[in-house]
Amino acid sequence: MAAPEGFRGAVFFTLFTVVAGFVVELLTGGSGISIPAWPANFMFLTAFAASILTLGLAMRANTTVSWLGGIPVGLSMIVGLALLSLIGGVLPQDPAPAGSVVAILRLNGIFSSWPFAFVTLLFLVNLGLSLVWKLVPFRLANLQFVLFHGGFWIALSCGLLGTADLQRLVVPLDEGRGSAVAYDMAAKTAIRLPYSIHLKDFQIDEYVPQLALYDPSADRVIEDKARRIPEVRKGSHAVWPGIASVTVLEFMPDALPDRSGNPVPVSDRKGVPFARIRLETPGKPSVEGWINAGGPSTEPRFCPVGEYFIVIAPGPAKAYRSHVVVTGSNGERRTATLEVNKPVDFQGWKLYQMGYDEKAGRWSTMSLVEAVRDPWLPAVYLGFFMIMGGNLLFFWKGVKKMEAA
Repeated sequence: MAAPEGFRGAVFFTLFTVVAGFVVELLTGGSGISIPAWPANFMFLTAFAASILTLGLAMRANTTVSWLGGIPVGLSMIVGLALLSLIGGVLPQDPAPAGSVVAILRLNGIFSSWPFAFVTLLFLVNLGLSLVWKLVPFRLANLQFVLFHGGFWIALSCGLLGTADLQRLVVPLDEGRGSAVAYDMAAKTAIRLPYSIHLKDFQIDEYVPQLALYDPSADRVIEDKARRIPEVRKGSHAVWPGIASVTVLEFMPDALPDRSGNPVPVSDRKGVPFARIRLETPGKPSVEGWINAGGPSTEPRFCPVGEYFIVIAPGPAKAYRSHVVVTGSNGERRTATLEVNKPVDFQGWKLYQMGYDEKAGRWSTMSLVEAVRDPWLPAVYLGFFMIMGGNLLFFWKGVKKMEAA
């Protein structure tokens, strides 16, 4: 049987594969493909790899198989994957109205669609065949090719099939309490973890609060967009042309009012920012008084100016962290501090600081921790290390050739 002609045949073969995938989506109403979880995905990958190995060794002389494992098909499949990925990058991958073209063809879920699955599988077949032919018989000169392409095959196949076993859960924690219950937000189900997390303390660092002019009728802060709102510090000055001019005479970042209503500095988290200001408005005498941002046990104080109010706007969160104790079912115990982008590893899980009660702000006693488990990640890392090894060997060979020249 004659193989299709070079690149032209490869391009038509890729187009046919993509169209066939969209036809399947059309016939199934855009249901997409569901990747099986462990151990079915591992069994499929093992059988798939064995089939490629058998095909490559038993039918190496077959012109169609030789073409299927050749460069034209590989390049065409790469272009096909790139175009499908472009669709996924341009179109929102979110739920679409039922019956719409986007939903029926699953353009809103392209990475779990049949076209993407078909092209990926055929690309892995192409990559696998070329790898088998370089492995058997093995020659040291092929090591760079084997490392690079083998690593690519392992990283791509394990990365895609491993998504079925990826767990990304949210664990809500209350200060002073522990929990072993997490929530899958996508499936809206509760899952019991093989360990518990006890929140000892939750801390938030905020930027310095700012002076603001608040419009109660529109429920918004009015600010001069040509400059940022001044930070509340002793001596800071804010001007709203034609409305008011404010000077900060005193500032206490953490204080509570005493019995007479005057602020007194405190050292615990119950304190709120207080500022004594001088307010000057056109055609009126200046006035002085205390304002504060308000808190759980403190009523906010504002300074009226016409139909507006001078307020202290709390600074946004600069950093937040959870001091936790993680205890495994086997008795393993670890004390750790969770911060944003600084995960903690525990028994194959990565624990991330995810969020907190934003309504409570700096007084939040609830922390949201993200627990992530990806059992296929070591295999993906292995693939990446093999690719890096292949690249290093490639550059080393290039240096040796230059030295020899």
